[in-house]
Amino acid sequence: MPELPEVESTRRGIERAIGGQRIRELRIYDHRLRWPIEAQMPAQLAGQRITSVGRRAKYLLLRLEQGTMILHLGMSGSLRILPLQSERLKHDQFDLLLDSGLSLRFNDPRRFGSLHYTTDDPAQHKLLRSLAPEPLEIAFDADYLHRVTRARRAAIKQVLMNGRLVTGVGNIYASEALFRARISPRRGARRLSRADCVRLVRSVRATLNAAIRAGGTTLRDYVGTDGNPGYFRQRLYAYERAGRACRVCGTLIRRITQGQRSTYYCPQCQV
Repeated sequence: MPELPEVESTRRGIERAIGGQRIRELRIYDHRLRWPIEAQMPAQLAGQRITSVGRRAKYLLLRLEQGTMILHLGMSGSLRILPLQSERLKHDQFDLLLDSGLSLRFNDPRRFGSLHYTTDDPAQHKLLRSLAPEPLEIAFDADYLHRVTRARRAAIKQVLMNGRLVTGVGNIYASEALFRARISPRRGARRLSRADCVRLVRSVRATLNAAIRAGGTTLRDYVGTDGNPGYFRQRLYAYERAGRACRVCGTLIRRITQGQRSTYYCPQCQV
């Protein structure tokens, strides 16, 4: 599933091409996404100008003159910027046709993505209003992390992936941030000192920013708006490196299961 860096890379990629453009048509090829695309949406969008492209967690926010489109890539979705007459591929779900002669095309083989439109404050939309602070926002700092971990018996890796506490730190980047912070993913969250929290917050932000600069991480389906994969996979220190030598100390990377998800760590570097 595309995680925060992939979604932010997508946001930056499409913003340059669609910001300020006027929508000619929303052309829907299959309404059956995670939630059916509402039949009135094409009429609501036609003629509106895209004023900006934002992001909240893993949701893209296309702000228009009179409302906001809320788009989630799902497990396998991707957006491409293409000429209007580009040949359709299998699993292309919709085209957002623009006055510039370009199209924003959504491809989603599994159809777990979603598209919504609201004329209200998008922050109050049912999909967004309960989201926790984001790891790249000022609200997610060492004081916050130290406070929310005091009563948590769960391992710190699972706390980092708890969307009710911090949103957007997925499985890949939780493993990588903990490696960078030299903290074992198995350590109880409430055992972290404030100094540990300072180091971990810095590591989460550094890991996510590095992944964004690399265009995200492609493990299976993800491609950027230019059709190229994300290159952060080549820089991973822990994730999917079980049985291989740690890039820092040479100890073999281990794999365990936490909360039905794979966790990778170095038993020597991370304590």
